[in-house]
Amino acid sequence: MHRFDHLSQNSKGILCLMGALVFLTFSDSIIKWLSPRYALHQITLYRAGFAMLVVFFIVQLEGGLQTLKTRRPLLHLFRGLLLVLANMFFFLGLSVMPLAEVVALFFTAPLFICLLARPVLGERVGIGRWIAIVVGLIGVIVMLRPDGESFSWFSILPVLAALTYAAMQMVTRKLGMRDSAGALTFYIQIAFILVSVLSGLIMGDGRFNTFNQPALEFLFRAWHWPDINDLGLLIMCGVIVAFGSYLMSQSYRIAQASVVAPFEYTSLPFALLVGFVVWGDLPGANDIAGSILIVGSGLLVVWFELHNGRKKSLQRGRA
Repeated sequence: MHRFDHLSQNSKGILCLMGALVFLTFSDSIIKWLSPRYALHQITLYRAGFAMLVVFFIVQLEGGLQTLKTRRPLLHLFRGLLLVLANMFFFLGLSVMPLAEVVALFFTAPLFICLLARPVLGERVGIGRWIAIVVGLIGVIVMLRPDGESFSWFSILPVLAALTYAAMQMVTRKLGMRDSAGALTFYIQIAFILVSVLSGLIMGDGRFNTFNQPALEFLFRAWHWPDINDLGLLIMCGVIVAFGSYLMSQSYRIAQASVVAPFEYTSLPFALLVGFVVWGDLPGANDIAGSILIVGSGLLVVWFELHNGRKKSLQRGRA
């Protein structure tokens, strides 16, 4: 058992990430479903408000309100604003693009994370992890079939989301060395609430909605009360995003960013499944081939980590 001791935190981080991806994919699907009827920041306000109820429950399990104390409130705020931007770019793209395509473009995030891990966190990114990331990116390229039409300005939105998300995870790793996952999740929801309320006060009456374009209408649409069915979806979205955000924060808090990042690719096959069930998006041969490469990239990381674990265990045994 000792040979796996050094992998315990990374392994736990990977499991947390996998659980987070399931929750967050369901949340993304609900928001895509609601996007033709409600404004983006209205949805995020409801989502964050209901998520806070779950977060308070999680905080109590972690030791109570005292766990929310932090010496770095501005860094928490900066992290929250980065995630708000990442969500805005992601959901604007999601309102006009298929779920799987947005997720695929967003998977430039692990590359950004590994690029930032060395200069920001001082983490060593080994050759095995780079190989896994390259394999995953090849899978993304296979899925996108870059023929000129795929790279409209809408396609840039998920890439911008990936960049801001990667920067946010760098801050998560910095904060997580001292602050709990509950605290990280709490301050994220505070940032969403503050930005959403401010957006509602400025443009909630729809005065800026002068565009005949779905993504921009989603951003500037007038706010209105949801009907009972949509309210149920918003409550569900808030609950599952709270658990997803907690698991995501826990993942990057306890594990090396460059280890867990490649496993974000594994949500793509799940997004393909949801896209087919909900919207009837049938995956083509390229989608299937790309998904296989993406899943394979995560398995490569597991293999390299186990191989390195055995090697280090043998070295310690000989010492």
